[in-house]
Amino acid sequence: MEQRSIGNDTVGRVSVSAIGLGAMPLSTKEDRPSHDEAVATVHAALDAGVTLIDTADAYSWDEAEFGHNEALVAAALASYGPGTDDVLVATKGGHTREGREWGLDGSPSYLRRACEASLERLGVEAIGLYQLHRPDPSTPWEVSMAGLRSLFDDGLVRMVGISNASIPQIDSARAVLGEALVSVQNQFSPAYRSSAVELTHCAEHGLAWLPWSPFGGVSAAGSLDAEAPAFAEVAAELGVSVYRVTLAWHLAQADVVVPIPGASRPASIRDSAAATHVTLTDEQLTRLTT
Repeated sequence: MEQRSIGNDTVGRVSVSAIGLGAMPLSTKEDRPSHDEAVATVHAALDAGVTLIDTADAYSWDEAEFGHNEALVAAALASYGPGTDDVLVATKGGHTREGREWGLDGSPSYLRRACEASLERLGVEAIGLYQLHRPDPSTPWEVSMAGLRSLFDDGLVRMVGISNASIPQIDSARAVLGEALVSVQNQFSPAYRSSAVELTHCAEHGLAWLPWSPFGGVSAAGSLDAEAPAFAEVAAELGVSVYRVTLAWHLAQADVVVPIPGASRPASIRDSAAATHVTLTDEQLTRLTT
């Protein structure tokens, strides 16, 4: 498995697999897997060399089982046995649930309570990477960032990330968090490329870019739409799945990119992990990018 780096000289650099596991589908899918099937999926990711698992406290069916995904990831790691010490678990706080509805609370007091609860569910003394899930319009951005900074200063988290952020928000976060800020997680995929400017900005400043929903727009048939079959064409040329091609395209964007494809079956994450063995030519990249 190809390795990439998250962090910096101040907080330390963590080497992680170039492909991570997005654990959200294990808890939020309408037809989500059973507990044993979900654990098997996490174990398959570990077997494939995946050392970055992305979760969140709000990844659950509803408010009643808030924290489901974090507890599931913790159980899967605990039952795997030796070999998980180098796994970076990245979780998030700031989303709330009211019934099945999603809400927001980016206040420092809420983020501290959320972080403390995540620490307990994950069974760790400090969270490897703690991310603000989404900006809260009712809380000034700088206030949320100060709340994250206090979690870092108090040793509750080792590194800080932000999600769904614009360039001004990224720069504001850098000003408040300093070297504690190591990553940005935005939506980015073949069909959703408007955040390419944020990707470039992160590459320029050495911030890891964790694209969520990296397969967005790629159909089971492998094409974005009838007019844009390039991903399917390249997959056929290489004799691999269109999903591997899509992840290889992500990895080719910049060396700070670490995609976190979701998976709810062992076969899915095994296929995604194999994307690090796919090499795209310049001509193929041009077809996929235009």
